[in-house]
Amino acid sequence: MARHATIPPVAVLLETMDDDELAARLAHDLDGTFEALVLTHQDRLYSVAVRLLGDARDAEEVAQDAFVRAYQALATWDAARIREVRLRAWLASIVVNLARNRRRNAADLRPPAALERLLEPGLQPAAGPRQAPEAAALHADAAREWTERLGRCPATLRAAVVLRHVDGLSYEEIAEALGRPVGTVKAQVHRGLANLRAQLEAERGAERPELTT
Repeated sequence: MARHATIPPVAVLLETMDDDELAARLAHDLDGTFEALVLTHQDRLYSVAVRLLGDARDAEEVAQDAFVRAYQALATWDAARIREVRLRAWLASIVVNLARNRRRNAADLRPPAALERLLEPGLQPAAGPRQAPEAAALHADAAREWTERLGRCPATLRAAVVLRHVDGLSYEEIAEALGRPVGTVKAQVHRGLANLRAQLEAERGAERPELTT
């Protein structure tokens, strides 16, 4: 008799389920589905946290705490409310708030960790799959420079840029996550990118020697 491999239930869920179905399953069976929620969103929550905080250990703690807060909230909600929650925006809002509180209480405000995705086409060179050592080193240097520039952005602008250009949330989702109007979010993303460009132009101007007569 042929033997059939047993696929773990969570693995099956992750292969076929979007956030709407995940929310529906959470409403039906919170404890049985919560692991799927964690596995689905843990990487993106850590990615957002590490770019807001600039420290891997702090980001890991914030991501873990976000899931604890999420479970505690879901456990108090009725099924109808759970089914209606937009998970990406809601979880992002928890991470942003936890990161904001941690940075507010931190003695040193470290800049966020390096951006791996483009902040905007043309702002940062993309790494190719087979880079020569020299090209890889230049890319790493560019990533560090953008990290420092992002760290100098005001926190409000930084959060909007990270959620838009790192986490890939829509403006509507960012507005929900940050509790701000969509128009405000669009303006903050625009101002954040303008801030980064201004820093870059200032650096380039400082590098150009002044002409003497």
